[in-house]
Amino acid sequence: MEKVFERTVQPVKSGTRLDVYLVESGIGLSRSRVSELIKGGNVTIDGKVVKKPSHRVRAGEHIVVRYEIPEEAELIPQEDIEIDILYEDSEIIVINKPPGLVVHPAKGHFTGTVVNALLKKITHIGGESDRLRPGIVHRLDKETSGVMVIAKTERAVRSLSRQIMERSMRREYRAIVWGTTIPDRGTVDAPIGRHPVDRKRMAVTPFNSKPAITHYTVLKKYSPVATLLQLKLDTGRTHQIRVHMEYIGHPVVGDPTYSGRDSRKIFRVVPSEYADQVSGILKLIDRQALHAFRLTFIHPTKDVEVQFEAPLPEDMRRVVEYLESLKSISS
Repeated sequence: MEKVFERTVQPVKSGTRLDVYLVESGIGLSRSRVSELIKGGNVTIDGKVVKKPSHRVRAGEHIVVRYEIPEEAELIPQEDIEIDILYEDSEIIVINKPPGLVVHPAKGHFTGTVVNALLKKITHIGGESDRLRPGIVHRLDKETSGVMVIAKTERAVRSLSRQIMERSMRREYRAIVWGTTIPDRGTVDAPIGRHPVDRKRMAVTPFNSKPAITHYTVLKKYSPVATLLQLKLDTGRTHQIRVHMEYIGHPVVGDPTYSGRDSRKIFRVVPSEYADQVSGILKLIDRQALHAFRLTFIHPTKDVEVQFEAPLPEDMRRVVEYLESLKSISS
């Protein structure tokens, strides 16, 4: 089914990049997806196709975006999905997403998602946004737990999307990584793109990649097995923390995709005589030990900074308790 999104540029937005303008205007798609549509000839300005995302819009221009969405996909509200709602008002919902839950419907996951669950609790999310991702302005991987904000109005979609693009929304994570030789604090500045061989994975690569910056601080080291980190993202690339931690040689504990369960990689940073402890940890968690701990942003209508936190989920707490039983070393 064809989706048509139209806007007339107001004077206050004159000079804005085309891709940024469309996101801020509430199209409900990621900036990368908008860029793809522009380059693919799906965007016209005053009837003429424009293929440059960097094109600067002018006041009075009429912009039309046409793109396809799956005809067969329908949003099905589901009452039996438990969602921990941390906060809700007329503009936003903040949740503590459990591990194992997909954020929005897509191929292979048309039901049983965060969006499906929330459709039973509210009547409207995100207005004219992509109907399969209503109100979704950022995502967490299926097996990553923690704080997420969902927009309930077009105004909230625009505000939150703008904060993400301007990097003013602060997203902080907790992760347990293998090994304790990692510096006490650092920044990983390495571009991320599709893996050149395995297209289901991401990788640090100079080819067809985008800038990715992750800051980390050591919270505690559990000698010599693992380290508890706090991390902050400047960018939001797919699998960013997981890819960056593997890249610096300290994969996230339990991560099945990025070496967190690969003994060859684990024992590069953990002494082999700790094999029993490693095995014990992997029995406690069957996913990546990664949790979106804190989210800070400006409320879309109240113009005040709000902050939400979610405690570590049970499986990560079990791992920490096990590590605490080992001899710990200060960071």
